[in-house]
Amino acid sequence: MIGDDAAERRALLAIGPIDLSPASIDLAPDLNQSDRARVDHFLARASADATLRAYRSDWRLFTTWCDTRGYASLPASPIVTAAFLSELARDGSTHSNGRPLSKSSIGRRLAAIVFAHRAAELEPPTVQAGAAALDRVMRGIRNAKRSDRPAKKRPADSDVLRDMVRHITGSALIDYRDRALLSIGMMGAFRRSELVAIDIADVAEDPRGLLVTIPFSKGDQEGKGQSVAVLDGRRMEPVRHYRAWLEVAGITEGPVFRRLTPHGRLTEKPVSPQTVALVVKARAAAAGYDPALFSGHSLRAGFLTEAGRHGANLFKMKEHSRHKSLEMLSEYVRDQEAFRNHAGEGFA
Repeated sequence: MIGDDAAERRALLAIGPIDLSPASIDLAPDLNQSDRARVDHFLARASADATLRAYRSDWRLFTTWCDTRGYASLPASPIVTAAFLSELARDGSTHSNGRPLSKSSIGRRLAAIVFAHRAAELEPPTVQAGAAALDRVMRGIRNAKRSDRPAKKRPADSDVLRDMVRHITGSALIDYRDRALLSIGMMGAFRRSELVAIDIADVAEDPRGLLVTIPFSKGDQEGKGQSVAVLDGRRMEPVRHYRAWLEVAGITEGPVFRRLTPHGRLTEKPVSPQTVALVVKARAAAAGYDPALFSGHSLRAGFLTEAGRHGANLFKMKEHSRHKSLEMLSEYVRDQEAFRNHAGEGFA
C-alpha cells in the first residue's frame, strides 16, 4: 500500500482481529499497565466482532485495488474512493459472485474506508476537500435502478427444517451436532454469530424449552445481554437434539457447537459462522432442496417467516429476534399478509 507506514500499521491493527494492543492507540505514556488493559478492553468492544471482520476484509479489497492502480489508499482521496465504489456498482463489474455489489454492501465498503482512516488518525475521504464529488457519486449509486436484483435466499421454515433434520439419519458426531445446530438455530432465530458463540454456561433448561443468554451481539453492542427462549415442541424438538448432542459428545462446559476434525473427532473450538452456512446448504441438498437457495441466514428467516405465517404478534416477533425496529421485520410479514383476508377469496 502507498501511504504513511506508521498510520497504515495503526489502521491495520485496529481493523484486524479484535486484539487492539496499546501500540495501536496513542495512550498517555503515564498510564499504568492495569489502566491500559482496561482502556484496551473497551476499545476492542467498540464494534461487534462481525463488523470488524467485515471491515478488515473490505479494507484489504480497497488497498489491493489501489495497489494495482498506483493510488494511495491511506490517505485516500475522495475521487479515488469514488472510483473504487463506482466500479463495484457498475453493471458488469466483477467481484466474488460476478455481479454488481448491492447498495448496502457498497455503503459498508465506504464505512470500512472511513473507519481505517479514523483509526490511523487521518481525515477520511468523506470530509476532505473534494468530498462533494464522492457524496454525489454515492447519491448516484443509491438512486441507480437495478435490473439484476439477486434472488432472496429461501427461509428454512418449519416444513423445510423438519425435512432437513429428518434426512440426517446417521449416528456420527457430526449428525448429532447438525441436528441440534439446525433446530436451535431456527427456533432461536439466532444470527450465525450468536449461534456459534453459545456456551454451556449460557443455556438454562426450562420445562418449556431452553433459555439462552446472548452476552453480546449485533443488536446489543453495549453488551447488556439478552435472553432468548427456545420453545420446545413435537415438530422441531430442539431440546431433545440439544441433549442428545451434549451427551454423545461428552460436552459439559465451553462452546456448545464445536468444530470436528476431518476424521470426525471433537475439538474444543467453536464452529465458525461460515460453517453454519455450509451445514444449512449441505443438509438442504441432502433433503432434496437446491442448496444455492439457502444460506446461514435461512434459519433465522425461517423462524420469522413461520411466525408471520401463523399470525404471531409483531412485537413478540421483534422481542424474540432482537431486531431494533419493527420495520426490519415487515418483509417477513408482508408476503403472508398479502393472501390473508384477500379481496378475491369469496370468488377465486
